[in-house]
This record gives sequence, structure tokens and C-alpha cells, in this order.
Amino acid sequence: MSSSILAATVADIPEINILVNGAYRGDSGRQGWTTEADLIEGTRIDENILTNLINRDDTIILLYREDDLLLGCVELRKEGFKLYLGMLSVSPLSQNKGIGKKLMVAAESYANEKGCTSIFMTVISVREELLNWYQRHGYVLTGERKPFIVPDERWGKPKSKLEFLVLEKKLIY
Repeated sequence: MSSSILAATVADIPEINILVNGAYRGDSGRQGWTTEADLIEGTRIDENILTNLINRDDTIILLYREDDLLLGCVELRKEGFKLYLGMLSVSPLSQNKGIGKKLMVAAESYANEKGCTSIFMTVISVREELLNWYQRHGYVLTGERKPFIVPDERWGKPKSKLEFLVLEKKLIY
């Protein structure tokens, strides 16, 4: 079995769309431990947003493949000397196999290449198991909170009031 982590291209968009929406929302996500299906109705992303992300100069989406099968991805966006990490997704049936960890290591390597001193992210505050996972990987709660705002209900309608917590990991090289 061969694995690779490479930058996404527009040709990968349909696969990424299926992976991310399957991991975050809907019944297929319930097969893994990272689903938001019980918190938010609707889709997580669509092909138009993915196209916009891939075409941004400050953003890259890394893909994890095993034998050409897309099993994971992560969005990375450079913001000054920090790197924003978002949309970390692993296929629900492939979770707990170290794919998320490999994508996190790749994110840190990318941050180093870009001269970033830290990586930050937002996580929904009630996602305790996910918050704990990131903290075990060196991320620290900053104390900052952000409202969970969805500009368009196509991207999810919260089933209750939600907010984001900001986590950050300082990088030492």
C-alpha cells in the first residue's frame, strides 16, 4: 500500500466535496467519531467554495491518499506569521488509523516552509472529544471565542446555539 500527501488541484474538487461532507455531516459521518451531524443540518461545503479555496494564493488543501483513494484532507491558509488549519477531514471508515496525525505533521512542515510561527484553528465548543484530540497534539485553548455564523443556511443550520473556541500551537524549529 502506497500513501502520499499532495496539494489538491481543481480536478480533485468532486472527491474532496464528497469526503468533507461525508466526514462532517450526514449519516455516513456517524460511522466515525468526528461528525457534526447531530449539531448542524445541511452540507459543510460545496464545489464552488472548494474551487475558490484552491484558487486562492494564500491557501492550499493537502490531500492524503492511499493507493490513489482519497482518505483525508486539510485546508491551510497563511495569515501573516500564522497558519490557519481548517477542514481537517478523514473518511469515517478510515478514522483512528493515524491519517489525521499525518495531515497535522504535513501542516506543520508546510507552516515551517512558509515561515509561520504558529498554527491556529477554530473548533465548535461542544466538540469535547475533538478539542481533547487537538490538545493531545500540542494545541492550546487561547481563551478566544468566536460566534458560529453561517452566512448561508445551505452550509449548515445549527440545531442549537453554537460557538467556536480558538486553539493554537506555537511552532519551534
